[in-house]
Amino acid sequence: MIVKNNYNECLTNLACSIRKYFDLPYKHNTLDYIDKILEEEKPKNVVTILCDGMGSIIMDRMLSKDSFLIRNRIKPITTVFPATTVAATTSMITGLNPVETGKLGWDMYYKDLDKTITVFMNTEKENSDGEALDEAIEYNKKHMIRKSIDEEINEVGKYKGYKLFPFGDNSYDTLDEMYDRIEKLCKEDGKKYIYAYDIDPDHTMHEIGCDKPEIKAIIEDINRRIEELSSKLTDTVIFVVADHGHHNVKNLFIKDYPDVEECLLRNTSIEPRAVNFFIKPDKKEVFEKLFNKYFSNDFDLYPMSEIIESKLFGDGKENEIFRDALGDYLAIAKADKTLLYIGGEELASHHAGYTDDEILVPLIVIKTR
Repeated sequence: MIVKNNYNECLTNLACSIRKYFDLPYKHNTLDYIDKILEEEKPKNVVTILCDGMGSIIMDRMLSKDSFLIRNRIKPITTVFPATTVAATTSMITGLNPVETGKLGWDMYYKDLDKTITVFMNTEKENSDGEALDEAIEYNKKHMIRKSIDEEINEVGKYKGYKLFPFGDNSYDTLDEMYDRIEKLCKEDGKKYIYAYDIDPDHTMHEIGCDKPEIKAIIEDINRRIEELSSKLTDTVIFVVADHGHHNVKNLFIKDYPDVEECLLRNTSIEPRAVNFFIKPDKKEVFEKLFNKYFSNDFDLYPMSEIIESKLFGDGKENEIFRDALGDYLAIAKADKTLLYIGGEELASHHAGYTDDEILVPLIVIKTR
């Protein structure tokens, strides 16, 4: 298969440049043009603002050419595979590829539990509104790599690291608070790294689609906020990125194809636009024929041996659960469809497919003096 993600110039590599600047070891190549900026500027503060879902092509549709973010965009780069938050934000905060972190998608098969788990929620996919499972939490902690750059910086103790999320410990309540905290931290003494995460425009695009006036207003607001923040700071380099882009979708339901459903060994996993199938041993040939009969205009189907050989999830040391989480086939969306099965959520816009709208993300660099 053709791998569209450039694992020499993706979010992982940007994270490795940040690791390099803060004297941390890194396992993948850095971006030489980012290294040069950091070496020349030698900023006291490095700030990464990740706007979930704000793909490069979506920015072009929503912002004018003279807008602040467009003017400061160096270029579009690719995200990792799949183009989804679980995989991509983990690569951005660690500097590792999904094959290494074990964070492959929204839903994953946990072999030791024999259950399909919604990764961030620690619930079964079939019961996403249920309580988090203790055994899922333990499995996640035991096997998946999540230690962030800011945590490693603080462990070494030479510099300071911070992360700002709208959930979890020490979370912010509003965007005003997030940007105020970035400003205050940047004005404190000492060299530091700040990672800040904004749930939009992804959150709203899932609900209403990625081409609505409300999305334009959100992205214009992001543009305004970051321009205002940069005007208040000195001795700072700000990176603005996204984990993935978005694509308006039409939802298909495997239940509507009982002959395909009959082939399934268990629930589907990873993503509705990057669908992981476990197939009954005696049904593989039938499954391939049926899948291509119904879905070949919208998805490319690959045997898992080809996925592994292609290093679609990036290069590096395979996480110990990587192959256990993969089924027999992976179907990757190339048009505007999702494939939903038990516990799958109907959304207006989605990601994790292989269109440019989804895999191209902006690399925006703002230098304040």
